[in-house]
Amino acid sequence: TVGELRINTGRRAVSYNNMPVTLTHKEFELLHLLASNKELVISRDRLLSEVWGYDFVGESRTLDVHIRTLRHKLSCAGCGDYIKTVRNVGYKLEVPE
Repeated sequence: TVGELRINTGRRAVSYNNMPVTLTHKEFELLHLLASNKELVISRDRLLSEVWGYDFVGESRTLDVHIRTLRHKLSCAGCGDYIKTVRNVGYKLEVPE
């Protein structure tokens, strides 16, 4: 649980204010990893390694596209500003003040 965002790993379900948020497999994995490390910055390399299961060499926009889509889905639910970009490092999940 992060604020009103609820992640049920057993059911692989996400809700915000008790309203379901439909996510793809990778979006769920990203959100779960970010929430498991709430308020800690997770590097792009770690996100790619843990969610995609490999060490990516080079520049990849796959992560950026998935983060953008995840933010959009969370935004539609009312919590799109939970995912923060830490420039040149990675991302973190936090409840805005």
